[in-house]
Amino acid sequence: MIHDILIVDDEPDIRELMAGILEDEGFTIRVAATGDKALEEISLRQPSLLILDVWLGDPKYDGLKILEIIKKTNPDLPIVMISGHGTVETAVNAIKLGAYDFIEKPFKTDRLLMIVSRALEAATLRKENRQFKDAFMPPQMIGSSFAIQTVRKTIEKIAIANSRVLIMGHAGVGKELAASEIHAHSKRASGPFLVLHCLMDSSESIDDILFGAEATTSSACKLGFLELAHRGTLFLDEVTELSLETQAKLVRFLHEHAFKRRGGDKKVTVDVRILAATKKDIKTAIAAGQFREDLYYRLNVVTLMIPPLKERLEDIPALVTYFVERLSKQAGVSKRQFSESALALMQTYKWSGNVHELRNVVERALVFSPAANDETVTLEELPPEIKGEQISLGTSNAPDFLSMSLREAREYFEREYLLAQVQKFSGNISRTASFVGMERSALHRKLRQLSVDRKREGELPELEEASQG
Repeated sequence: MIHDILIVDDEPDIRELMAGILEDEGFTIRVAATGDKALEEISLRQPSLLILDVWLGDPKYDGLKILEIIKKTNPDLPIVMISGHGTVETAVNAIKLGAYDFIEKPFKTDRLLMIVSRALEAATLRKENRQFKDAFMPPQMIGSSFAIQTVRKTIEKIAIANSRVLIMGHAGVGKELAASEIHAHSKRASGPFLVLHCLMDSSESIDDILFGAEATTSSACKLGFLELAHRGTLFLDEVTELSLETQAKLVRFLHEHAFKRRGGDKKVTVDVRILAATKKDIKTAIAAGQFREDLYYRLNVVTLMIPPLKERLEDIPALVTYFVERLSKQAGVSKRQFSESALALMQTYKWSGNVHELRNVVERALVFSPAANDETVTLEELPPEIKGEQISLGTSNAPDFLSMSLREAREYFEREYLLAQVQKFSGNISRTASFVGMERSALHRKLRQLSVDRKREGELPELEEASQG
């Protein structure tokens, strides 16, 4: 991709010098000497990056005024301010107004190229990240169960603070989604949200990905995720997979808020909120010498537990509806409803893969089912591992039906059927009643009768009065 850079400076020599340096690097350059001309160029075509002089010889606009105007209408445009009379106060004001960085004149070519590269890469990542979230992430955690409502309330409380958060939970429960929710509700929401998967199969060093590397004679400067997440949030997924050496560097960064790139001797200071997650028992990893205790205490300012799907089974219908909607748009599969019996059976499954496994089941049912668009996904179309959870009526000790009256046979079948259903739903009255098509109170009375008259001990699990996840 060829980036288009607009240089705004009232000094012709500075414009020509910067234009020459950047053109040699393959950038397309436009220039402007006044505020009016700069705004005109931006209205014609938004550049990839704006380099803007603070002290323009323009009675109508100075650089800070133009910066303020542009950020109101083009908030995603990265802007680098330059000045020959810069002060700390001027630089701070520019950053507060939304400038990406500040360069003093006379500038060094290497510093100019580094800041331009960093600004463009951060803008690209921010755009891609937003597109990714729009395409793949739900706007919020789906469901109305008590468990997920508790998570939402906790996220609302911790999001507005700048505290580090350690997110715990089994694989597939939605830890990355929880991290993105924290970022989206924080004061950093307009900044980047980057995800580093610490367990990754890559020839590239995790150290380089996290901290970056200085330029060498054979390679350009590489910006690490810590720099690219400046003024935003960095989510470290499966943080316990980091090597002890990288953990030590991370502890140092969390203490100093600064680090050195590989091969560099200058400290880079950044403003990043760190969120981390793991599916492992982190205290066991500490005891085994696999995770630093001091890193644990620095990351674990606040702990957020994400419940497994088996603890929020009542959220399954809402999650299925959501995945059907998303998959119909993303994969082009037919949009179909799941039958009540299919949903009821899915609410009895253990879901060891949690929400990720549920999504896969929904996608498989939509992709491989031959049914027409207006038909529902039936119980028979669910995968064998879910259908295998069904409990059959016991027949080994079945009575001689030919010797029984119709009333006796019907009563026997009703007892065995309801006992099997209530066992399947682990004693949950509401879900059992919904599945068999009875009022909850009527089923409860019937089960009380059965609990007195049943012939086999242990047949009926402990009954749950209210629907639970």
